[in-house]
Amino acid sequence: MSQLAPIKLVGAVVLITGAAQGIGFQAAARFLREGAHVVLVDIDQDQLDKAIVELGGPTAAAVAAVADVRDVEALRSAVDLAVRQFGRLDIVIANAGVTPPTATLRTIEHEAFRRVLDINLVGALNTVRATMDAVIAHGGHFQLIGSCAAFAPGMGGAAYMISKAGVEQLGRALRIELASHDVSVGISYFGIVDTALTRSTLDEDPIGRSIGDLLPWPLNRRIGADYAASTILHAARTRKPTSIVPRTWTIYAWLRGIINIALDRWLMSNADVSTIIRRLEQ
Repeated sequence: MSQLAPIKLVGAVVLITGAAQGIGFQAAARFLREGAHVVLVDIDQDQLDKAIVELGGPTAAAVAAVADVRDVEALRSAVDLAVRQFGRLDIVIANAGVTPPTATLRTIEHEAFRRVLDINLVGALNTVRATMDAVIAHGGHFQLIGSCAAFAPGMGGAAYMISKAGVEQLGRALRIELASHDVSVGISYFGIVDTALTRSTLDEDPIGRSIGDLLPWPLNRRIGADYAASTILHAARTRKPTSIVPRTWTIYAWLRGIINIALDRWLMSNADVSTIIRRLEQ
């Protein structure tokens, strides 16, 4: 694949999963301001309706589709809507995601663990599979929303870290496989984004707060959902393969092999971590 030209957003068609709130909603708003057409996909009809109203009401530039990313056929219906309404599909943002209840792998309920993997990882794959032919037809771009959790320790929330590590490998495989089709694939690695999902996990849960307190500065720095959305737009427009936000996580990403050996050893012998794990298992 030769160097691909940036994507012109005016008139481009963008499909975003998990678009009713948080990062997905902010991304939809930003793409619309750049002149793109947007298909907002979410499982929650009420939240989607509110999102459309907040974006200015039903317009020729934004449509909503109710779909669970665990349901490939529902996603294909969303693609059909995009093509019917706008004639094409250029960019797909696989953003839908959830976090697990704070628990150890020993104590987490099987269904809770499976739900995280089914939405975060299998849901991203389903999104890609449902949209792939339409994106290939116009040499478009996939942006997978990963996380710096993909290369961070996973105690207390392993299902999330495992799912995001899987998203990273999904993106790398797609990047190679779709290169001959002139389709680009980017992965956004976010640190802590200040969303309702984050607040429920790290602020409202007392054990989650204890785990969050273990992150040193600057890795504990939070960014706003709107700023995260701005980096998604930039990455998609420029076909950037890797976007790490905040940039303070970049060194960790580069040196993760060495850092994680030392970090895992430290966490295994840390009395505060042992106390947190025992509290989780009670």
